[in-house]
Amino acid sequence: MRQINQAGLNLIESFEGCKLKPYLDSVKIPTIGIGTTVYPDGKKVTMKDPAITKDQAYAFLKSHMDKDCEAVSNMVKVVINDNQFAALVSFAYNCGRAALAASTLLKRVNAGEFQKAADEFLKWDHAGGVVVAGLTRRRQAERALFLHPV
Repeated sequence: MRQINQAGLNLIESFEGCKLKPYLDSVKIPTIGIGTTVYPDGKKVTMKDPAITKDQAYAFLKSHMDKDCEAVSNMVKVVINDNQFAALVSFAYNCGRAALAASTLLKRVNAGEFQKAADEFLKWDHAGGVVVAGLTRRRQAERALFLHPV
């Protein structure tokens, strides 16, 4: 199975951070570690959960990444480079695999319209109906990674 490259992992961690105690994300979803909202066993994170270790945070990230990498591999029907793959996995990690599956972004990728696909990232900067500066920066970073040749 194809894996996300280090540039993609660095991007994800730079935006998610690593918090060892539960916190509420920008739309009030309980989160822990490196953006984990659901543990590998399928249980949702709650604000009452105990703190985790850094090793656990990375294990949760790896578990989620494995699923995202498999999903992106199955959704993309054209040849893409490692940075394009990493940008799509980062998007899926943040927005959800279902959002990617239904997106114009994916349609553009599968049509081989890579410049138009890259521009689609920028449309996904809202949370709770409001533009979020952190999401704007993240989508710009994903777009830049998508367009960066390997």
